[in-house]
Amino acid sequence: MKRYLYIVRHARAEDGSSFFGDFQRELTSSGIIDAARMGRFLAEKGVKPDLILSSSAPRALKTAQIMAEQLGYDPAQITDTRNLYDGGSRAYLQAVTSTPDTCQTLMIFGHNPDVSFFSEYVTHADIGNMSKAGVVAIEIENLDWSMVSMRTGKFLSYDSPKQLREDL
Repeated sequence: MKRYLYIVRHARAEDGSSFFGDFQRELTSSGIIDAARMGRFLAEKGVKPDLILSSSAPRALKTAQIMAEQLGYDPAQITDTRNLYDGGSRAYLQAVTSTPDTCQTLMIFGHNPDVSFFSEYVTHADIGNMSKAGVVAIEIENLDWSMVSMRTGKFLSYDSPKQLREDL
């Protein structure tokens, strides 16, 4: 059985020098547009998540909500957790390995550098620094979610808003 894991970095957010702390940063108007564009792109590719997990930071959660709407996933069903904000790659691994096996397609929304490191950890692909609203697609073959670890995933693609703009 094949499972699919999509790792998504939040879209462009307010500058960190605002009056709020880093956790509270919101999406910019260009971030909202990029999140919708990436969600539409994934929908056109036929992506249908069974479960969406997100950092509870407003910029990640809003990115997840916007993309969920484009994908036909009820934004109210998104599970958010603070661990994906500051828990490091280990938090992403824990999120994946605790996913119910009834889920075939999982999307996780979070922050750099954790999303980039975790994507490389699972696939051993050289992904580099994921761009804002970038999406890594990973295939997990013949494994339960609880068995996902280093190099157990096959890198399928990396897509970013910049690539979509260049394709126009």
